[in-house]
Amino acid sequence: MGEFSKRFYAIKKDREFRYLFKKGSSCPSYGFVCYYKPNNRRRNRCGIVTGKKVGGAVARNRSRRIIREAFRIFDNELTAMTEKRFDFIFVARDKTPTLKSTQILGTMRVKLRPLLLGKDNVDKKGG
Repeated sequence: MGEFSKRFYAIKKDREFRYLFKKGSSCPSYGFVCYYKPNNRRRNRCGIVTGKKVGGAVARNRSRRIIREAFRIFDNELTAMTEKRFDFIFVARDKTPTLKSTQILGTMRVKLRPLLLGKDNVDKKGG
């Protein structure tokens, strides 16, 4: 199979979405809201929600593509950094279709990485 055999593992069941919304931790940002919770699986999993407030079908699909691509890169980085695995749900906001995937990726790195790795604050001067 190879390195690119599957983009990411998706959360598809309504029961899992509801569980993460209820029990997961949330992390709001400018482009999306992320709900996450540790899991006992071998892989990180991702679910993407885009409501009608985001826009028409084209805008909603663009939002999903942007978040999916940013998560694909973030997932590889996270897998290399830690043995912990998580379930993620990303809820797109109305500004998401206007952003680039690199901006979403930067937001994921800044907002989520410290939370997932157990760091309360980003390293200050002197490390």
